[in-house]
Amino acid sequence: MKLKDCCTIIAGQSPESKHYNTEGNGLPFFQGKADFGELYPTIRVYCSKPTKLAEKGDILLSVRAPVGPTNLAPCTVCIGRGLTAIRPSSQLLTKYVLLFFRYFEAQLASKGTGTTFKAITQDVVKNLEIPVPPLTEQERIVARIEELFSQLDAGVETLKKTKAQLAVYRQAVYSEAFSGLAADRRITDFFTISGGLTKNSKRESFPLKIQYLRVANVYYDHLDLGNVKLIGVRESEIADKLLKKDDLLFVEGNGSKEQIGRVALWDGSIDPCLHQNHIIKGRPNGTMLPKYALYYLISGQGRNQIMRVASSTSGLYTLSTGKIGNLLIPFCDKNKQQSIIACIEERLSVCDSIEQTVDAALQQADAMRQSILKEAFEGRL
Repeated sequence: MKLKDCCTIIAGQSPESKHYNTEGNGLPFFQGKADFGELYPTIRVYCSKPTKLAEKGDILLSVRAPVGPTNLAPCTVCIGRGLTAIRPSSQLLTKYVLLFFRYFEAQLASKGTGTTFKAITQDVVKNLEIPVPPLTEQERIVARIEELFSQLDAGVETLKKTKAQLAVYRQAVYSEAFSGLAADRRITDFFTISGGLTKNSKRESFPLKIQYLRVANVYYDHLDLGNVKLIGVRESEIADKLLKKDDLLFVEGNGSKEQIGRVALWDGSIDPCLHQNHIIKGRPNGTMLPKYALYYLISGQGRNQIMRVASSTSGLYTLSTGKIGNLLIPFCDKNKQQSIIACIEERLSVCDSIEQTVDAALQQADAMRQSILKEAFEGRL
């Protein structure tokens, strides 16, 4: 049946922004997938003068940026234009329809149109076709899917616990490697600390454009260079902001206590490449191996020190070139540094191998979940 013939469909409409609040005045307001959890959205905003309403248990479908994800309304809520509410008739079980949409998510996303972001129209939603077996068969299908999902969830939970144990093991390796090295010295004895380019609208008019690193590119001992953007620069700025292989990269701020001070080494894979002011650079002067410093700074001892210098009386966490310059690193000669690096990498190579296996298994679990849904809604489960 077409969805319009077996469900009530409510298109979202965003109220005026002046009616939004975070104090709990009115109904919970959801705009799109950004609010979604695994099954129910997280309430962050309320609306005192709601426009379009979804009732408790209605399926909330994201219809724009992105298309396809679903959640259930936890109570009567106000929905914005990024959502459509679907209320199944007595011919359909809500859980059956929800599982169908999760099976159909990728196909529905492919129907999205638009250049800035993808969206689907209400006509697309209304004319979607859904198989409608008898209620007893819907109950059997839902029960079987949930049984198989429960088994998958148990396996995934074990895999996640393994990953957590690996993280603990990593920190134990770092802790042991740097124990007993008491001769702490300031990081500025070994690295020149400097800030990056401040991004502003004027840079769009500069004729010279060069690739640059942002917070989104730098993680713990890892670079994500899948989306490196261009920034306008003056010739006079390049020399000071240019990255060189083995520069230390510190994330100045991320809005998260756990993510502030992420640190990695620049691999030199993009040349030339600059860095934004939210990435602080440490240029080695040759007296300390950059990888030795990196491993210390991502160890528990290093992280605790970064948290201490980043904390403020206001309760916020911020970093600056001055705060980075106050960090202390245990010093030893280069032979000892190299020995520590080798010891860490030998022990963590086993950890890396296990983690790759776990990550592959987690991906297989996701694929298996979709396979179960496919079998169910093609009548082969």
